[in-house]
Amino acid sequence: MSLRNQAVLARKLALSQDIEADAAIDLTVEKVAEQQHIDAGTELGMRAALRNELLAFGQLQQFLDDPSIEEIWVNAPDQVHIARAGRPIHTDVRLEQNEIQMIVERMLRHTGRRLDRSSPFVDASLADGSRLHVVIPDVTRKHWSINIRKFPSKIFSLDDLVATGTVSRSQKELLTRAVIEYKNILVSGATQAGKTTLLCALLNESPLDQRIVSVEETFEIRVDKPDWVAMQTRQSNLEGVGEVTLRRLIKEALRMRPSRIVVGEVREAESLDLLIALNSGLPGVCTIHANSATDAISKLCTLPLLAGANISSAFVVPTVASCIDLVVHCQLNEHGQRTISEIKTVKWLAEQQQIELVDVQ
Repeated sequence: MSLRNQAVLARKLALSQDIEADAAIDLTVEKVAEQQHIDAGTELGMRAALRNELLAFGQLQQFLDDPSIEEIWVNAPDQVHIARAGRPIHTDVRLEQNEIQMIVERMLRHTGRRLDRSSPFVDASLADGSRLHVVIPDVTRKHWSINIRKFPSKIFSLDDLVATGTVSRSQKELLTRAVIEYKNILVSGATQAGKTTLLCALLNESPLDQRIVSVEETFEIRVDKPDWVAMQTRQSNLEGVGEVTLRRLIKEALRMRPSRIVVGEVREAESLDLLIALNSGLPGVCTIHANSATDAISKLCTLPLLAGANISSAFVVPTVASCIDLVVHCQLNEHGQRTISEIKTVKWLAEQQQIELVDVQ
């Protein structure tokens, strides 16, 4: 009997006998085991697969349970991929289209986020902290596209990152001192370079009496500190109202007596609000996608211009120079090892009206 047929049978048993799903699973497996004379090991695997099908996330649950897997993505029912140590791997998992939709609906059930033709994109956090991103047709050509970015259950400290080779001992000392001295730090890097992991490690070097307020699109940041408030954006409802943007969250964070403000990732016009906050003397840390420390600063000088036609480079560039103290660039090398490749200070050259980055390693 196929897994799908077992699931149908278990659902029927649960309804007809008015029992919990776990009890229905037990009855179904016992019935199949009796009919097919399977051994105890096979029965145990069948029970786990059926439970995933009915109560968890189907065939994708095995990848969510595997701590060595960093990301899962589905391009089509027969195109399920995973990543380990930054390296993509094509799996032999085959899904049905209705199975994909069922898994996504189950993932979104407790998030308050919606996915339909009027809102074909969704970002959400799963219960384990993983980040879910889904796009549906007709934005995609034919199939639903799913990305699940997993995050380690452990919050890594800078000492942990030294042990893994991500951070050198001298870098650790420099970064710890920067956090304690309330320096404003911009963490840059490409996708999967370890920006969020490093960001969390930096925040966990903060003194216990600091009040940290973090804002992001979906919950990814984790801080093991007694005074921390985390906020995420919200999509508009079916009537098109109720949206909460990063710009709004940054402004709200300033009213919450923060000792340090954290922006999970700077992407658009919210960069202006962040710069204004930092320029007022509030310490902050944020991440940005970039290929180098120089590119990160250039990007941060450009993004605020998206806030409106009245925002000029003449204001933004010197503001960036006065606000950002350190740029820490993360890199994923050819061996899949995450490292810090650059740490630079930011200086303003008034005569040339430009920013200079100086290597401090």
